[in-house]
Order: sequence, then C-alpha cells, then structure tokens
Amino acid sequence: MESENTGLLAGPDGVKRCFWHGNLPDYLHYHDHEWGRPVTDDRRLFEKICLEGFQSGLSWLTILRKRENFRAAFAGFDFDKVAAFTDKDVERLLGDAGIIRHRGKIVSTINNAKRAREMVDVSGSMAAWFWKFEPGPDERPATVDLAHLRANPTTAVSVRISKELKKRGWSFVGPTTVYAFMQAMGLVNDHLEGCVCRAQVEKERKAFKRPK
Repeated sequence: MESENTGLLAGPDGVKRCFWHGNLPDYLHYHDHEWGRPVTDDRRLFEKICLEGFQSGLSWLTILRKRENFRAAFAGFDFDKVAAFTDKDVERLLGDAGIIRHRGKIVSTINNAKRAREMVDVSGSMAAWFWKFEPGPDERPATVDLAHLRANPTTAVSVRISKELKKRGWSFVGPTTVYAFMQAMGLVNDHLEGCVCRAQVEKERKAFKRPK
C-alpha cells in the first residue's frame, strides 16, 4: 500500500519503491532498471526526448507499452535516418496503429532529428550538450520527497534547457517534458527517499563518467 506521506509502495517482494509504477510488471521493471540511471548514448537520449513529446497529454505507461512499435516506426530512433524522412514517411506513420498517430508530434520528431544532427556537429554528441546542464548540489533539494516532486514538475534548469532547445529549433520540448527527460536519463536522481533504487542510482551517478 502506498503511503500518502512518503509516496512509497511495497512491491511483490516486499521492498519499498516509488509508488508510480503501481506494481505493474513492465512499469516496475522500467522503474528498477531504467528510470534515473545515467545515460550517455545519443540514440537513447534522442528516443527519450521524442517519446516524452509523444507522451504530452498521455501517461508514460501508454508510451512505454508502445515503445517497441515506436522504435520500429522511427528506424530505431537513429536520428540520421529519421532526419531524412519525407512527407511519404509522415503519411506512413499516420497510418501506423502501433504508435500515437498525431501529425504534429510525428513532424516534430523528424524536425528534432535534424536539430539533433546539428547538435552533434556543434557539441560532439547530444550527451555532451545535455550533461553540461546537470544541476549542481546547490540546485537540488536536501531531500527528494513526494511533496518536493509534486511541487516541482519543472525546475530552473529544465526551463533553461527548454529555452535553449527552442532557440535551436526543437519542438515539443517544454520545461515539464524536459524535466521528465532529465529524471529518466539520470541527470537528476529523483527516486524518493526510502526507495530501494535511490542509493543504487546515487552510486551509479558517482561512478559515472560525464561526457565532455
């Protein structure tokens, strides 16, 4: 049972975790093995920021359960390939029942693939660009609890990144979308205090070699 005060939920194994996975097997696996673990792989970073855009107005679980369909539809989120998509590809994707058939989000993904290519040309990698925005200790709460997360769906850093991306022509990258991306890709550790994964992720982050 979830504690209203802590936001923790005991799993089938009796271990406490962040509540949001609801003990659904696929969501639980994502919580334990992906969310918050630091990522430097450009393709995964591109995939995630695009899928966060598709999530807008929906739940992440909906997107997670369609993720393999998205990967098949968008060439494994190889942004070099997606950048070359044409109007014919847009129509193909609009007919693909396995993904979210939203013209604006599909066109945005193709646009963002082109912007990702430019980012790599300028910064060497997407990872190098995003990780330079990693919040310092003074920009993080002393304790990550449920009250903090509910009160902060965006942060000063996510607002800054969103503005920078929009300046560079990216779309569907509002501050809330960007903060969800930061949480998932490990730029911050927002596993709740008391969640079994919090210490694991903190250990990974300490050993993690930041890209330059």
